[in-house]
Amino acid sequence: MQSLNENRRIHSIDAMRGFALFGILVVNFLSFHSPYTHIDPFSYWDTAGDSTVFPIIDVFFQASFYPLFSLLFGYGVMILKERAELKGVHSPLLLARRFLFLLIIGLCHALFIWHGDILVTYAIAGFALILFIELSGKLLILLGLLIYIIPNLLLVGILFLTLFIEPDLSAMMTTSVGDIVQVYQSGTWLEIVRQNIDDWLMNTNLATLPILMISILPLFLIGAGLRKLQVIEKLEQRRMTAIVLMIVFLITGYLIKLLPYFISPNLALQYVQDIFGGPLVAIGYSLLILTLVNSKIGIITKPLQIVGRLSMTNYLIQSIVATFLFYSYGFGLYGNVSLLTGTMIAILLYVCQIVLSMIWMKYFVYGPFEWCWRWFTYWQKPSTFKRI
Repeated sequence: MQSLNENRRIHSIDAMRGFALFGILVVNFLSFHSPYTHIDPFSYWDTAGDSTVFPIIDVFFQASFYPLFSLLFGYGVMILKERAELKGVHSPLLLARRFLFLLIIGLCHALFIWHGDILVTYAIAGFALILFIELSGKLLILLGLLIYIIPNLLLVGILFLTLFIEPDLSAMMTTSVGDIVQVYQSGTWLEIVRQNIDDWLMNTNLATLPILMISILPLFLIGAGLRKLQVIEKLEQRRMTAIVLMIVFLITGYLIKLLPYFISPNLALQYVQDIFGGPLVAIGYSLLILTLVNSKIGIITKPLQIVGRLSMTNYLIQSIVATFLFYSYGFGLYGNVSLLTGTMIAILLYVCQIVLSMIWMKYFVYGPFEWCWRWFTYWQKPSTFKRI
């Protein structure tokens, strides 16, 4: 087993995490500037530019980056556990504190900043992960695959049945869109918070929690299992294997994600597209980054590595900046920008984050939220400044 020295970082994981943040930002911007969860995107964005951009986001970005981030989260949790045990620290308690901090930050983010928060779900799934973390690598992966595939196949079957029972089910998504746009675009801060909470509860509640869990927890388990088997470290030494697997996963994932365009964009096919095509593409992207990091041009992934090391800080800053741009307490651009314009703003924001992250990491050991998270996790004040 490779050394788990605190100073040794697996650069490919940082780069994957940074790349995942970019993809998550592009997808999240759909909800930052428009009522994405309340519309049919295939008909809502019907101008020439937007109708071209949405399929690109849908196939290459949508549901392909949160699975990547989830796999990396499980991988990182296992690394943290291993390092804690080498220091003689009780890892379940340490992980519980880590997920408690994530839950607190996630609730603040979800209730007062943006309804599309994923941190609360990550925290809840993280607590569940603790129950399985002592299993072997192979068993973690097998359990993750079973929890992911079986329930989701059942849901796909149910969704296909609803096509015959309720053909116009997707029309329900457009209810009160005008009112929602008005609140975010010109409402008071309190009205925005109320609408934000309503939107968050629509997607995160006792009814949707099981679906969120079968989408996130299994990926945590698989990521943790991959770490126990040292898969990333092994693939770093087997470049051709990584390239072949990358091609297989990307082609298979893209074909599944193109299904609604080959047939028809109904809810069942969209679910298949996201829940099965998305993770396959995510694995393909991870192998792409792994190959690049360990190639002669690996230097080009350095910006991704830096952004990835500040993943929580950059994720939260994305929400703060975007809501200030689009909500009424800022520039009030909600509902007034095209999908093409919104996507260009997202790319510009990410470029700014690369620059600012590189400047920050010249002087500091951790990002501000990472520093607080580490302090809460270990119950010890971490280093702040780098030695010059």
